[in-house]
Amino acid sequence: MDKLPEFKYHPNPLETGAFKQDKAVECDCCKEETEIYYESGLYSEVEVEYLCPTCIHSGRASKEFDGEFTSEIEDTNCCKEATDEVLKRTPNYVSWQGEMWLTHCNDCCAFVGYVGWDEIKDRLDEFADLEEDLSGFAPDVEFLEKHMLNGGELQGYLFQCLHCKNYRLYADCS
Repeated sequence: MDKLPEFKYHPNPLETGAFKQDKAVECDCCKEETEIYYESGLYSEVEVEYLCPTCIHSGRASKEFDGEFTSEIEDTNCCKEATDEVLKRTPNYVSWQGEMWLTHCNDCCAFVGYVGWDEIKDRLDEFADLEEDLSGFAPDVEFLEKHMLNGGELQGYLFQCLHCKNYRLYADCS
């Protein structure tokens, strides 16, 4: 594979660790050898060990194994095309309790990466509505400052709206 396909809703899958590059594997879908692979799972009745970026991007893997890459999208009414792309053609991120793909401006947001307080503290004014985002997992911003650590027991997941460029935050605990 010469070039990684572009994923609109997960623009940096190598940086976020969605794809690994530490060995050559055989894609369970196309049966081709690949040195860039996904092993974070597919919600399917079929066990899938490795997938290549091309089979994910094209939707072939989702169709072949009748599966989806994300467990939940915040607002499935936001846009059917966006919802289908995230569920069937976008590599997922890994979370403790199950993924929640955030939405904004009537579209799915792009997954930016894993964060703790240190990664967001200088960007608080760039969030669409951080207080609203917190309502599902934290009482207030001070709680994040004390407890949210990248790689820690309270893990943050940063998303960015593709339209207004504001950030959204989701988090869960181990």
